[in-house]
Amino acid sequence: MTRAGYLAGMRIEICTIGDELLLGYTIDTNGAHLARELAASGVSVARRATVGDGAEEIAAAVREALDRTGAVITTGGLGPTADDLTKPAIAALFGRGMYLDEAYLDELSRRWQERFGRAMPESNRQQALLPEGCRVLVNRYGSAPGVWLEDDRGRWVAMLPGVPREMRGMLADELGPIVRDRAAREAAARGDGEPGVVRARTLRTTSIAESAIADRLGPLARGVDGVSLAYLPGREGTDLRLVVRDRPAADADAALAAAADQVRERVGDFVYGEGEADLAAAVLALCRARGLTLAVAESCTGGLLGARLTAVPGSSDVVLGGVIAYSNAVKTEMLGVDAEALAAHGAVSDPVARQMAAGARARLGATVGVGITGIAGPGGGTPEKPVGTVHIAIDVDGAARAVGYVFLGDREEIRFRATQFALDLVRRALDPRGLEPPADAAADRPVRGAARAPVPRPR
Repeated sequence: MTRAGYLAGMRIEICTIGDELLLGYTIDTNGAHLARELAASGVSVARRATVGDGAEEIAAAVREALDRTGAVITTGGLGPTADDLTKPAIAALFGRGMYLDEAYLDELSRRWQERFGRAMPESNRQQALLPEGCRVLVNRYGSAPGVWLEDDRGRWVAMLPGVPREMRGMLADELGPIVRDRAAREAAARGDGEPGVVRARTLRTTSIAESAIADRLGPLARGVDGVSLAYLPGREGTDLRLVVRDRPAADADAALAAAADQVRERVGDFVYGEGEADLAAAVLALCRARGLTLAVAESCTGGLLGARLTAVPGSSDVVLGGVIAYSNAVKTEMLGVDAEALAAHGAVSDPVARQMAAGARARLGATVGVGITGIAGPGGGTPEKPVGTVHIAIDVDGAARAVGYVFLGDREEIRFRATQFALDLVRRALDPRGLEPPADAAADRPVRGAARAPVPRPR
């Protein structure tokens, strides 16, 4: 399909509604999700807008969008409170009145009684008020029905709830099939053939800087055989987003697969997963596959590593427990850290991190122990050990090693990035390929003189 043919296809505008979105108290995840899902179906999102809860603001935004594309999806403003004005505002724009859907009101009342054991509040009655001549989009995830409203010129507005779980479910169940069917019929009427789609694939990397990835990719750094490549740095690492536009679905998927293979070949073991992959889940899977158990000892991260591991469903078959050893007394009494090591090297050091990892493993009876000790700031740093200095150790069956790095960022960033690097050390130790830790790109810079012993392997 030509670019002109793609642009001639269905084009939709998205309007997310809510004062909380404009004020920044709530992040607009709905608009992003809608855009991704529509693009994957070959539908072009022409524009995204966010407006407040006022009826005039809603009507103006939708009116302008209809004039441009004739197709609009809104989210928000379908609830039971006085500021939920999406339906009447858009109904008035279409010259429609509102009516009370008695059948839906009865169903809503019944569901409320069954769920909460009491009568439905009178305010929820508003959710059964619908524009005349509309098509109801069933909401199996909440109380607010969606609405499809269309005029005699074929222009339409689909109204979905603002609650992300409800919106996503209704898009998948109700609105998505309607839009895809309509887009296909319009394309067939134009003789366009199979519509072009937008496909994306994300490779997740960690322990390597964005610039180092670009160096490894060389001539592929700007894209791979017509597949665009974007670098998305974050706390976990740098995601590599590969995108194909305006190709039939099968061609797009094949191009993405080939591009991903080329990127993986050059970036190597810094890639730990795809899509929404979580490093903690990857570590747990490696442990589970080898019948290993895990224990953690944390100082500066204060339990964050344990929290990330136990946030993964089913982690209890791997994670035995952990110790938050914030004080030196806890390090010595509960983990067996040598007081002489503390005196000679300080709490933030390789020797202490190794003994913390060994203590967690031995005291809790695990196969693998992890120790983290550092200075998360904002105070506490010295010229020799500035804020952000963190020493991380891994002990596998009694064989231990530690590395020290200086992480940049505020307290929250330093703590999180320390846990990410700790997880990556475990991943590399347990990977059947026998991966070594990165020499320098794991953080902002290695601590001078930090150990570089091989990663211990399970026996």
